[in-house]
Amino acid sequence: MTRTLLKSAVAAVALLVAMPATAQDLTIGLRAGPDSIDPHWSTLGSQAEALRHVYDTVVDVDETLQLKPGLALSWDAVDDTTWEFKLREGVTFHDGTPFTAEDVKFSIERIPEVTGPMSMTLYTKFVDSVEVVDDYTLRVKTKGKAPSLPNDFTRLFVVPSETGMEARNEEFNSGEKAIGTGPYKFVSWQPKGDMVLERFDDYWGDKPAWETVTRKEIPDDAARVAALKSGQVDLINYVPATDYLSMKNDSDLETFVADSIYILNIAPNVKDEEPQPITLNGEPVDGNPLQDLRVRKALDLAINRDVLVNIVLEGLGTPANQLMPEGFFGYSDALGVRPYDIEQAKALLAEAGYPDGFEIDFTCTNNRVPGDAVVCEALAQMWSRLGLKVNAQALNGTVFFPAAAREEYTMTMSAWGTLTGEAAYTYGALVHTKDAEKGFGNFNRTGYSNAEFDTVFGEGTQTLDADAREKLYEDASVIAMEDRALIPTVILQSVWASKAGTLDFAPRTDQETRAYEITPE
Repeated sequence: MTRTLLKSAVAAVALLVAMPATAQDLTIGLRAGPDSIDPHWSTLGSQAEALRHVYDTVVDVDETLQLKPGLALSWDAVDDTTWEFKLREGVTFHDGTPFTAEDVKFSIERIPEVTGPMSMTLYTKFVDSVEVVDDYTLRVKTKGKAPSLPNDFTRLFVVPSETGMEARNEEFNSGEKAIGTGPYKFVSWQPKGDMVLERFDDYWGDKPAWETVTRKEIPDDAARVAALKSGQVDLINYVPATDYLSMKNDSDLETFVADSIYILNIAPNVKDEEPQPITLNGEPVDGNPLQDLRVRKALDLAINRDVLVNIVLEGLGTPANQLMPEGFFGYSDALGVRPYDIEQAKALLAEAGYPDGFEIDFTCTNNRVPGDAVVCEALAQMWSRLGLKVNAQALNGTVFFPAAAREEYTMTMSAWGTLTGEAAYTYGALVHTKDAEKGFGNFNRTGYSNAEFDTVFGEGTQTLDADAREKLYEDASVIAMEDRALIPTVILQSVWASKAGTLDFAPRTDQETRAYEITPE
C-alpha cells in the first residue's frame, strides 16, 4: 500500500499545513474606507463600498451597473406617482430579527434625519410618502412622476426599524447599531484603519467564500503596493499609474483593469463673490471672472486631455466630454471631442478683459481616486500657459469634502461617478439650481443656475416614456456642457492587483471591491 498512499497522505498534510487561516481569510488593502458605519451618513463611494458588506440595498446593480434584485425581488409602477416593491421573504438581520417592509419604510424616513457630511437625500428626493401594504409589499408615493426611483434605491441601505430615529453615529461606529442583512456581520472598525467583518451564515444570498474579511485602509499608494508585495494583504485597489506597467510585467503579480464610471470634473464657482478672492498683481479683480463663459471656455480649451491620459495617467483613462461615460442613459452624441487650442483660449481670455490673466486658488482631492493629485498639478501647469497663476492644492477627502460642502472654494476638482447609470442622478445633483423642495442641486457647490437647463431637465424627470426622457436628458446635457457648468477632464480606469494565481476577481465599473464577489482561484 504503502508508498503511494503514504506519499498522498504526506501531501495532504502538507497542504493543510500550508493553507490554514488564509484559506478562509481575505485581507484587502484599500485607498479609502468608510467615514462612519452608519449607512445613511455619507454618499461617498468608499462609504457605500464598505458598508454594503454589512447592509443590503433595496435594489442592487451588477458589475456593469444594470439593475438586479436586492432586498426587493421586483418593482413596478402602479400609476404615475406610485411604485410598488415586492420584498424577499425569509431574510433575517444579523441579530435574528426578521426583515419586513417596515424596515424599508423606516430606512427611507430616517435618511433626512441624519446629519452627516454628504446628505443621502439625493436618493430619496422623489419620495413623498411610504405605505406598508403587508410584510413584504411596500408602496412609495412620489413627488410627481419618478421613473428613476428604482435606480435611486440602489443606494438605499436598510437598517432595522428597531434602530430608532434617535440612533447616533457613535452607536453605529461602536457596533451597537451596526446590524444589517448583508453577507457579513460587523466585528470592529478603526477610523482610517481596519474594518473587520465576519461571515453571516444565515445570509439569504450565496454564501461568501471568506469566513473573515479585513479591509485595511492604506491611503499611501507606495505603502499599499508594498503591503501586497510583502504578503500583508491579498488584494489592493487603485494601483497607481506609475506602478502599473511594472506590476503588469511582474510574473508574481496579477493585475485587473476596468473602465470606471468616475470622471474628474472641474467646478468653477460662479457666485457674485468668489469664496477665495481672484487677484491680479496682488489686488482683487473686479467681479468674478468665472461668471464669464469666455473665461470658462478658455479654461476648457487650455486642457490637453490626451496629455492627461497618456502622460499623466500613463494610459489609464480616456478623455471626457460630458459628465457621464458613453452608453449611459442621457449621454449625448451631439457633444464632440473637447479640442485643445491654447491660442484660442488666450484670445477668449483677452476678449473677456484678462489679457494678463489672474491668480486663482484651485483645490482638489488627493486620495479620492487614482491620479487626482497629479491631474490637479498638471492642470495648474496647463493653465499657466494662459498666463494664469494657479495655486493648486490637493487635500485629503476628510478635509476637502466638508469644506466643499460649506462652499469655501473658488474652483475645485474631484471625481463623480454616475452610480445609478442614468443622467437624473448626476445632472440633478451637480448642475440643477439648488432646490431643497424638489431635492435637486444637492451637490451644486458653484452657484450655477440656468433656467433653460432646469426646465428641460425637469421635464425629463417627469417623462415616463424612456425614449422621450432620454432625449430630454441629452438636450439638458448639451445645455450644461456648452455652458461649462462643470468642465469634465478624464474618465478614469481602475487597476487592482493580487499575487498571481490566488484570486478569481472580476473588476466592476463602479470601482467597488466586494469581498463576497471574490473567490479563491
